[in-house]
Amino acid sequence: MKIRIANGRVIDPANKTDRIQDVYISDGKIAALGDAPDGFVAQRTLDASNLVVAPGLIDLAARLREPGFEYRATLESEMDAAMAGGVTSLAIPPDTDPVLDEPGLVEMLCYRAKKLNRAHVYPVGALTLGLKGERLSEMAELVEAGCVAFSQANVPIVDNMVLMRAMQYAATFDFRVWLQPIAPFLSRGGYAHDGEVASRLGLPGIPVAAETVALYTYLQLARITGARLHITRLSSAEGLQLIEQARADGMDVSCDVSINHLHLCDMDIGYFDANCHLVPPLRSQRDRDALRRALADGRINALCSDHTPVDDDGKQTPFSESEPGATGLELLLPLTLKWANESGLSLLDGIARITSEAARIVGITKAGHLSPGARADVCVFDPAADIRIARDSLRSQGKNTPFLGFELQGKVRYTLVEGQLMYGD
Repeated sequence: MKIRIANGRVIDPANKTDRIQDVYISDGKIAALGDAPDGFVAQRTLDASNLVVAPGLIDLAARLREPGFEYRATLESEMDAAMAGGVTSLAIPPDTDPVLDEPGLVEMLCYRAKKLNRAHVYPVGALTLGLKGERLSEMAELVEAGCVAFSQANVPIVDNMVLMRAMQYAATFDFRVWLQPIAPFLSRGGYAHDGEVASRLGLPGIPVAAETVALYTYLQLARITGARLHITRLSSAEGLQLIEQARADGMDVSCDVSINHLHLCDMDIGYFDANCHLVPPLRSQRDRDALRRALADGRINALCSDHTPVDDDGKQTPFSESEPGATGLELLLPLTLKWANESGLSLLDGIARITSEAARIVGITKAGHLSPGARADVCVFDPAADIRIARDSLRSQGKNTPFLGFELQGKVRYTLVEGQLMYGD
């Protein structure tokens, strides 16, 4: 189908574009910007007056809960949520059931997602079999099946020799290694940041050292092995300092932060709000503010939703017994806009963290930008439209989010995937 998106403010961070112009789509790709290609006759025109036309958003951490956890969410429900949030590409952590450590499982997930014909799925394979940290997965076969990187999700490897061997193998074939820094023995039995709030509530704490000790190990092993390392969901100022030091020493290491840790801190737990039970835990105000500044100036490369839908039974329990995680696909855009506005950033710089920068980390070249010839994944949104976060407004099967009741700005009007209108009138 040939589509014209007319009169929109085109914001394309990859090409440093911020101007009002038309976008022309043909055969699932961007045909031109500005002037129509010769002979172009639109079969449909979308009026984007007073709206922003941006590349489809790319989420670096979105659990779709299939296979294995369909009682929490399904591919259908979470793909609907992605479309409503303008998210057209999703990196999927490997902690499904069974774990994404077999090529057949990865192929099945990709097939199911493709059959739904909505967002593009990029599986992140398990670094070790079963995420048990004992034997390496068949990384080469998993890449052939569709994996873009390898991770342990929230399950750290206890044996550092296994981790070093995994990094060596990954480095040999230039595979990306994504790791969330969690020291298992320092975090064991904890539920909240080890600080005043946890002490007041009587919750066992998780010290910042649980992040920094693991992070120091990961950086040292990456330096030794030459592995391409990405640190996921950074949560502390001290962890950020370690990454800055590694970069100063010449290491090429990227990192991201979640929307939860960008806007919230341990004070938001209030009186045992289980929606604030997250991994890693919400840290101090000092940590949150350091992360916000670092994302603004580029020391943190990208922003993710860390979308983790949990059923009501998993959240309506005492804080320490609740399932960790929060839904976030539909909140990625408005919370990014909120942070960018509060940080004094332009829309161009703010949107970059969830489009071009995220695409670079995943290794996507045909999305995350609106260059002619690129895949026509497009998000059209109203940056000034008010939205209220409520359970009945969330399309995700998981209604668990600390942002319930928040008044935000930024409403998606249209979502296009490969030139097909998947959300909007």
